[in-house]
Amino acid sequence: MTSMPDRIAIVGVTGSGKSTLAARIAERTGLPHHAADEICWNPGWVGTPDDEQRRRIGEVCAQERWVLDAVYGSWQDIVLPRTQLIVGLDYPRWLSLGRLVRRTLVRVVTRQRICNGNVESFRQVFSADSIIRWHFRSFANKRARIRAWAAEPSGPAVVRLRSPRETRRWLESL
Repeated sequence: MTSMPDRIAIVGVTGSGKSTLAARIAERTGLPHHAADEICWNPGWVGTPDDEQRRRIGEVCAQERWVLDAVYGSWQDIVLPRTQLIVGLDYPRWLSLGRLVRRTLVRVVTRQRICNGNVESFRQVFSADSIIRWHFRSFANKRARIRAWAAEPSGPAVVRLRSPRETRRWLESL
């Protein structure tokens, strides 16, 4: 890559490391990092209404420089026209699921505050809305979306990374 784009969207399956990669890209490039979960979740795990999510993501995307750590389907029509580069973490299920389970258990045990002060609990891990269940429900669609974007010549440029090693090499090249 000869020059760094100013607007980057990180996509991948749940647990693939999107937020971590977005933060590292922000550190290396100086791009402002915006966390999708901060936009979508309010304190007490209260979901942000869709119209408010769209307003907030619209404000982010109107800026000239940003790195966004997810592209939710409900507002991809706002993000994609402004995105210059999509970085797709297209990892195998065993890797992303292992990372997700470890991360979730650490957060439950340590009571680590995430997205607007929320805390994950064992009750959530085993609920119908469990992030681990979400991984299984969304995995195939998210991978298919990455691959479709990579195959679409009229959309933003796509870097499809298939392993943590590829991701480290790409990040070091920035």
